Amino acid sequence: MNYKHLHYFLQVAEAGSVAAASRQLHLTPQTVSGQIQLLGDRLGGPLFEKVGRRLVLTETGQLALNYAKEIFSLGSELEAAVREKHRAGRTLEFRIGVADAVPKSIAYRLVEPALTVEQPVRMVCREWRLDRLLAELAVHTLDLVIADVPLPSTVSVKAFSHLLGSSRVGVFAARALKARTRRPFPDCLDGAPLLMPGEDSAVGQQLRAWFKSQGLRPRIVAEFDDSALAQEFGRQGVGYLLAPEVLVDEIESRHQVQHIGTIDGVEEHFYAISVERRITHSCVLAITRAARGELFQSTARANGSRAAQRRKPA
Repeated sequence: MNYKHLHYFLQVAEAGSVAAASRQLHLTPQTVSGQIQLLGDRLGGPLFEKVGRRLVLTETGQLALNYAKEIFSLGSELEAAVREKHRAGRTLEFRIGVADAVPKSIAYRLVEPALTVEQPVRMVCREWRLDRLLAELAVHTLDLVIADVPLPSTVSVKAFSHLLGSSRVGVFAARALKARTRRPFPDCLDGAPLLMPGEDSAVGQQLRAWFKSQGLRPRIVAEFDDSALAQEFGRQGVGYLLAPEVLVDEIESRHQVQHIGTIDGVEEHFYAISVERRITHSCVLAITRAARGELFQSTARANGSRAAQRRKPA
């Protein structure tokens, strides 16, 4: 693809006419029209159609425009990053992607240790769909991707998955919601309002299978890709909240909800995906060590302590 043609196309789309874009580009309208025609031929269809005196984007043109904006935005980002690197001197730039299915509170606890390394760090954090993040990892615009699943076998990216840890799934309820039922856990979930993770999340699929195996039919009132939004709905008592127990104390105190039970056999797993088989990047090392040695290790000890308390005779 000739990116100069793409640039001309973007100018015409934003200016609204070939004549206006030609003046901005200091080219003749015939030159600009010819270059856009070549781009359309390359993409397999016309990019504009005339409606009266106006140029209107075709379906192909609208798709091309979306990508063109992103391409030139990344180009500007590249220039800014290079300038920043020259200004920063020895500052280490660490570019990380977080899959949108990873809960925000978990993402923070996983990513924050990257800022504790000895060398000054400038972190660029992007949240997106996992497939888009892996595409950026493949071309080395990201150093690391945090996800709730390992590298999918269907993705043709040469990368490696490093398990950071796992957390069981807890059920939380606002006090008003909890007070409305006298049934024990998990029977209290049958027919009750429930806030579910989105279908794209790995744990969402496990949870649906678990409810079916238990013969429970909760009333799903909402599904969320954004865990922070789900927690706010849980705080307001709209439904029972499902969240990783790794942060049970934080969730209870921050959102004024109570932990009422644990869904046995369902766990959320968290991975660091990198192009390195053996991790050497100082920021990635800090993330993996903190996750394995502190975050998820402390959860394992807390779970063991709670289990011991339950086994004590009354």
